[in-house]
Amino acid sequence: MDGGESAAIGRRIQAQRVRAGMSRPVMADLLGKSAEWLKAIENGRLQTPRLPMLLRIAQALDLADLSILTGDGMTVPVVVFAGQRHAALTEVQAALTDFRITNSDLPSSPQYLAERLRQAWHIRHSSPDHRTQLGAVLPGLIRDTQSAARQMGEERRTARKLLAGVYQLADFYVAYQPAPELVWMVADRGMNEGYESDDPYVIACSAWAMVQALRDSGRWEEAVDLARDSVTRLSPFTDRDGTADDWRGIAGALDAEIGYVHARRGRYGDAWAHWERAEKVVKKLGPAYRHVQTSFSVPVMSAHAVTLSVELRRAGEALQAASGFDASQIISVPRRSRHFIEVARAHAQRGESVATLAMLTQAEQTAPETIKYNGFARELLLDLQKKPPTGRRDEVRELSRRVGVAA
Repeated sequence: MDGGESAAIGRRIQAQRVRAGMSRPVMADLLGKSAEWLKAIENGRLQTPRLPMLLRIAQALDLADLSILTGDGMTVPVVVFAGQRHAALTEVQAALTDFRITNSDLPSSPQYLAERLRQAWHIRHSSPDHRTQLGAVLPGLIRDTQSAARQMGEERRTARKLLAGVYQLADFYVAYQPAPELVWMVADRGMNEGYESDDPYVIACSAWAMVQALRDSGRWEEAVDLARDSVTRLSPFTDRDGTADDWRGIAGALDAEIGYVHARRGRYGDAWAHWERAEKVVKKLGPAYRHVQTSFSVPVMSAHAVTLSVELRRAGEALQAASGFDASQIISVPRRSRHFIEVARAHAQRGESVATLAMLTQAEQTAPETIKYNGFARELLLDLQKKPPTGRRDEVRELSRRVGVAA
């Protein structure tokens, strides 16, 4: 895209921001960027953002048609690229922003809340329609745990740890939906509750969610610094014999995330150095270990190897890694579906449209609500619509319809 076109799109972004009555700092905060960055975009001094960021800008400005920003004269519904709001998103959002306390509110016991949270995590990992299932339980769980954290006396610290865990779970629900402000809200609240509980493990778990939010906003250095700081906080404990395995698990998961950030930046050596560090941790934990929040485990580290190679544009290495383990060993159903999407990306990089379609179909059969809200999968389907495999046009059309990206 040339400088003139970038400047034109920048002017449209500025015009829509002014129309919405939104200040530059406020909009930049919604995007996870600085006001200076947004000013440079609007003035055409920076290249036009790529599609994912353009979608976030359109969502922040409440635009239904992406062409209002791109100016190409053809209607481009934002929902085709970004996905629809899940039916329960409004209720989850209302619970997150409900700060009312009445005298009739009787806080639940920490033990009861902990069991509800445990069951909710099980739902998240075992359900093909995990967003729908979580959407049914999250509003009540959020409200009850928030209430407990506000009111409990001696048990308040325990309640705050649980609340951090609820926000960590909510992060999986709000992710990849057209409400980026909620991603930042739950990540920030999780960090705050972690610090208030003064528990390095809880802080590290909340940092894992925040690292992903920072990564997906292109804030690479902040993501890496936060992950490293969290691992450093854990290090005095991870060498102790009596430390629970999950402390080592979250440290390994954070190292894996650092590797992912470096892969997104195209830094091959750094990406694999951190993957290898995480791999050493998971091998010590053993084949039966799995960290509930992050799914950090032996098979998921194999899946990470696929993702790193895809991000580094080494499709052959990605497919070789994918063939080296049995994906059915990934216990989390949504995580398994995401792995199939990553394998589809590798095939797409090699121009193998039949294999790309096959892997996307497998992802949809595994967890329909994962592919429906996965931006990479939606882009791959849009590409397949333009150039479907020979004799498979109807199959592409039907899968696209089910995912919600029908032409």
